Amino acid sequence: MGAEARKAVVLLSGGLDSATTLAMARADGFACYTLSFDYGQRHRIELAAAERIARALGSADHRLVQLDLSWMGGSALTDSNIPVPDQPGGGIPITYVPARNTVFLSMALGWAEVQGAQDIFIGANAVDYSGYPDCRPEYMQAFERLANLGTKAGVEGKTIRLHTPLMQLHKHEIIRRGMALGVDYALTTSCYDPDAEGRACGVCDSCRLRAAGFRAAGVPDPTRYVTR
Repeated sequence: MGAEARKAVVLLSGGLDSATTLAMARADGFACYTLSFDYGQRHRIELAAAERIARALGSADHRLVQLDLSWMGGSALTDSNIPVPDQPGGGIPITYVPARNTVFLSMALGWAEVQGAQDIFIGANAVDYSGYPDCRPEYMQAFERLANLGTKAGVEGKTIRLHTPLMQLHKHEIIRRGMALGVDYALTTSCYDPDAEGRACGVCDSCRLRAAGFRAAGVPDPTRYVTR
């Protein structure tokens, strides 16, 4: 990649969607600075996956930020006393982490300013997703407006752009896009409640969406499952 490549900050969780988003940003010619968070999640195995993905897909710099959100509770992903549901439910699920994307995007925005990057990528999806309010297009549009109102870059006319390339794609479409770009999904993990060996539970909402996506895409699912 040439010296004149535009810089972008990419949020990288270690999951299928964020890996595909990174591959898409790279394909668009960006020099990608990837950002992951150890926020007290019970599925910390995703952090090792994020590091593998960043290396495999050519991240210019990968950072892991320690940012504990577990103290506030309120989510099955950060409170071990709240079980991860093994059946679909109605409304916003208990796996929603309060304000998570707002916090993560704010950190990405700050790093983008420091790097001189005007582009931020996040693998949010509003089609095959769990119903989180901070994954909707309206939220992303509002955050982009905030980014341009509340930063030195935005005030000086260096427009900050928030990219959500997966927003309107079904999971099988995401998988096909990623495979066309060379993403090795065996490097990724999506499970909310993996075992000590990192094997996916196969029954949480994230596992169900992932497995259904591979079936619909008509390609083998490389995930290691406990229940299969």
